[in-house]
Amino acid sequence: MKRWIVRVFAVVVGVFLLAGCSDLPRDPDGTLERVRSTGVLRAGASGSEGAVVVKDGRVSGPEADLVEGFADSLGVRVEWRPGGEQELVAAMEDGELDVLAAGFADDTPWADTVAVTRVYGAGKVGGDDVGRVLAVPLGENALLVALETYLDRATP
Repeated sequence: MKRWIVRVFAVVVGVFLLAGCSDLPRDPDGTLERVRSTGVLRAGASGSEGAVVVKDGRVSGPEADLVEGFADSLGVRVEWRPGGEQELVAAMEDGELDVLAAGFADDTPWADTVAVTRVYGAGKVGGDDVGRVLAVPLGENALLVALETYLDRATP
């Protein structure tokens, strides 16, 4: 009789735990949901050879194309904010940006301040071969998963 009660209790607890996890991954600040509801992906861009070109307030290059493609996949438009890495990382920490395209290497020193994607491609920094990554706000896991899912489809 005791085993039956323990099994029923375990099943009930398991059902409640699984139900509580149904909306994972989560964005504590609701970034992905905000992007979808406002129709705007706020992107920071810092010039980086071979990755991002910022000229006369316009942003282009392979990483800009990835961010634009990601926005298209969400059905939203990109609002670019050009600037230096430090300025843009601070803006991301303040909740002003959703993604950063800056030619970050996979060993970026900003990794303790922003969340970085998986390596999506290769590049050079100071003559060294590096893996390239994009950045999103720390803890915004639904946004990170959505971006990485897009990168899986869009990059080799």
